[in-house]
Amino acid sequence: MNLQEWIDHFYLEEHYNCSETIIRAANQYYHLDIDEESMKMLSGFGSGMYTGLTCGALIGCTAVLSKLLIQTKAHDQLDTFRPIIQTCVHNFKEELHDTECRNIRKTWYDPKLHCVHTVQAAGKALEKTINELHNT
Repeated sequence: MNLQEWIDHFYLEEHYNCSETIIRAANQYYHLDIDEESMKMLSGFGSGMYTGLTCGALIGCTAVLSKLLIQTKAHDQLDTFRPIIQTCVHNFKEELHDTECRNIRKTWYDPKLHCVHTVQAAGKALEKTINELHNT
């Protein structure tokens, strides 16, 4: 399955929230080897940490990039890591026009499908970021 299919599976069929869906879909697609217990750490970021703040799907994307790129700690790799995260945020905003859950929901939320379109767009932003990384 591709990343979008994994996203649909975890969001629509398994009923994970936005941040959980991104980390789980990426774990499958990119073979991140994250165990079940560790993936639970993303659970509290759904719905903008349940406050409407930073979108949980964006936080999930940041977690995926961290797992893919950080060897020991972010401060040791800031010169390369910071621009990648900034690129991801840019790509996310390009797709969704905002980073705040409360603002994204106004346009992207579906009463029946909830935030699936948001999570799909976040997946596209993540894939674009990773592809850009491999093309530099």
